[in-house]
Amino acid sequence: MLEHRKGAKPVKISARNVLKGKIKQVKAGVVNTEVIIELPCGLEVVSIITKESADKLGLAPGKQVYAIIKASNVMIGSD
Repeated sequence: MLEHRKGAKPVKISARNVLKGKIKQVKAGVVNTEVIIELPCGLEVVSIITKESADKLGLAPGKQVYAIIKASNVMIGSD
């Protein structure tokens, strides 16, 4: 469940992997925006979303956000 604004009901989602972090960097392109989220443990999650979505969410360094990961396939590599 995601935290929400005061007084609002929590948002329920089907994804099991929800990682809370802080935006470290936002790299806006013409169409897409790369968002780097730093997790409390120091690891980073990088997401590429549309520029329109990034603008609507008001994404900027320092903002607390959630990386929500739902994937039916996860690729694994090995040497």
